[in-house]
Amino acid sequence: MQSIVRRIAAIDPVQRLGRIVSIGAGVVTVGGIGTRAAIGDRLQFATGVAGEVVRLGPEGASALIEGSLDGLAIGALAELGARAQIAPHDGWLGRVVDCFGNPLDGRPLNAGAVPRAFRAPPPQAAERGRLGARIRTGLAAFDTLLPIVRGQRIGLFAGSGVGKSTLLGNLSRGMECDVAVIALIGERGRELREFVEEVLGPEGMARAVIVAATSDQSPLLRRRCAWAAMTVAEHFRDAGKHVLFMADSITRFAEAHREIALAAGEAPSYRGFPASTAHLIMSLAERAGPGVEGSGDITGIFSVLVAGSDMDEPVADILRGVLDGHVVLDRAIAERGRFPAVDVLRSVSRSLPAAASAAENALLMRARAMLGAYAESELMIRAGLYAPGSDPQLDEAVRLNPAIDRFVGLSSASVSDSFACLATALGVAPPTGHGGT
Repeated sequence: MQSIVRRIAAIDPVQRLGRIVSIGAGVVTVGGIGTRAAIGDRLQFATGVAGEVVRLGPEGASALIEGSLDGLAIGALAELGARAQIAPHDGWLGRVVDCFGNPLDGRPLNAGAVPRAFRAPPPQAAERGRLGARIRTGLAAFDTLLPIVRGQRIGLFAGSGVGKSTLLGNLSRGMECDVAVIALIGERGRELREFVEEVLGPEGMARAVIVAATSDQSPLLRRRCAWAAMTVAEHFRDAGKHVLFMADSITRFAEAHREIALAAGEAPSYRGFPASTAHLIMSLAERAGPGVEGSGDITGIFSVLVAGSDMDEPVADILRGVLDGHVVLDRAIAERGRFPAVDVLRSVSRSLPAAASAAENALLMRARAMLGAYAESELMIRAGLYAPGSDPQLDEAVRLNPAIDRFVGLSSASVSDSFACLATALGVAPPTGHGGT
């Protein structure tokens, strides 16, 4: 009932009309509404296609179109509407929606009573809580070497086809949380159903909301997909829930913004990306994290596509600087069949050492020392140039490396089980006591 009342109240009895004065390169300029339009407002055209105002000038309001330009002509009418909002609802759990909150699974969907803006400010910095307790993930590597705590934000850096989506699905099923909100930004259309039915499965979907914009859709919709998903996450956070937010991928989010910014007249500056890209990514990331006292938290996992494992490419470089840790997936590890293909030495969780006890930290330092010693001499070892007995530490690293490598690919029922497995791989006694924050 509240949803119906809200929709009736939103009806504007006044039509604000203008006419198309120019068309080109995906941008349509509408005259006659320049003094009434604002950046972000929507325009509806007679062909049924919609657009978003991205630039204002003496000639009128310029809008980037969300669909095809076919059928649009100079002089055709355009109606000015309010900027888009989304109204999340608790009943969205288990559903797949688009960036406006419309269902994509063919079933009716109720809207919430309170519409929200797509670009909300983060909680006040001085009022936010601190990072919380360590979260069980169901994967041994993330329960030990790369722990995730409540309210933490981490980046998942990987090339295409290295197992990124599968890892996100496993984390969404196995991590401790009340709600999982997943943004699929610019994914191939055929992969949506596969992700829902096979990667997540019924168990994962039961507590998840998926917001999707496929690769064939307008950059406006692909960019808005990330904002919409974060807005849904904030709805559940404000209800006191612990929300797991996942965005796949921030690279496509930034690329969509680049298309929009260039159409709006912004010059490319940072390796083809406009200067506003950094603020765009940082403002999205800041919306995740611990909430204020009395609300819940948003634990964020942001994936980044890195070509050739280049961690210094613009999107990766920007995002890495504002997160609480990063995980690197390596193609060479994936090709030899170990999943998840995490490169432990290039990955880091900034929740350590606080998230583990002294005994656990000692165990983690020993594991990293063994991995580091082996990695430094791996080429020499594989070439048969290393003589056993010349370096006791390297001898031990060579002996333990297969067991540690197997451990990184294990699933686990609990954090204590994960540390016990790691201790077994290192040939030492399991640690006593557990870290909490």
